[in-house]
Amino acid sequence: MDSTTKSQIEAVLTRCVNRTIIRVAKDATHKPFHKALLTKELAIASTFERSFSTSFGQGPVEEISQIIALSTGAESERQKVTRVNINKGALDEIGRILSALRTNEGKPHWKNEIERITAFKKGDYVQVKVLSDLWIKRGKEEIFLSIKTVKPNIDQTEIAKRTLLLLKAHDPNFKTYFGLYYNPGGENREDYNWSVPSGIFDMLHDECVLIGSDYWDFIGGKGTYKELLEVFEKVGKKTRKQLKKLGH
Repeated sequence: MDSTTKSQIEAVLTRCVNRTIIRVAKDATHKPFHKALLTKELAIASTFERSFSTSFGQGPVEEISQIIALSTGAESERQKVTRVNINKGALDEIGRILSALRTNEGKPHWKNEIERITAFKKGDYVQVKVLSDLWIKRGKEEIFLSIKTVKPNIDQTEIAKRTLLLLKAHDPNFKTYFGLYYNPGGENREDYNWSVPSGIFDMLHDECVLIGSDYWDFIGGKGTYKELLEVFEKVGKKTRKQLKKLGH
C-alpha cells in the first residue's frame, strides 16, 4: 500500500471520526446512571463507539475498499447497477434455493447452487436490475461484492445471496462475493460465530464468502489487512486525544 493510498484512507477515517465527535458533543442526553457506573469519560467513549460503528458501516468501508482496489490498477465503481439477462428457469430455481434455505429445508452449498442455476439453457429470458456494493475490474475479470455489516440479519443475507446468484446466472465467469470487513469472532475464518447468515451461506467453506483479512487481502493483495490496521492505529492516536478532550 503506497503513501498516497494510505493518505486517502486516513482522510476517510478522519472525516468519519470528526463527524462522530460532533454528534457526540451535541448529545446533551443526561445519563446519570451511566456516568455513576462508568465515569463520564467511559460513558462518552461508549457513546462514541456506538455512533462510530453505525456511521462507519457501509459508506466508509465501500470507499476505503474502492481506494485500495484503484491503487492496484483496477477499475472500480461503488453501488454498481448491472442489468442482467436471466433464464426464467434459472430465476425460478434461485427462488427455490433461497426459499429452502430460509425455511431450513436445504443447506447452503455454493458450488452446487451455481451448477443448478447455470444448467438452464433453453426457454425465455427476463432482464433484472442488480445492485452491487462494489465492482472491480482487473483486465477482463469482473468482480462484484456485496458488502454487509459483520453481523448481518437474515434479510440482508438473503438479498446478498440473491444478488450473487443473479449475477452468476447471467455470466458464470463473473466473480461474486459476500464480504464482511472484519471477523467479530476472531482473526481466523473458523472463528466466525454469528449464526444468522449461516443458514444462507456456508460461512466457513463457501468460496464466495470473504471475511476480515481474506476480504482486504483479496481486494488489495497479501498484507493489505495488516497495513490497513496500521493506518487505523495512526488515526486512532489522534482520535484518542480528541476523545479525552470530550471527557473534560
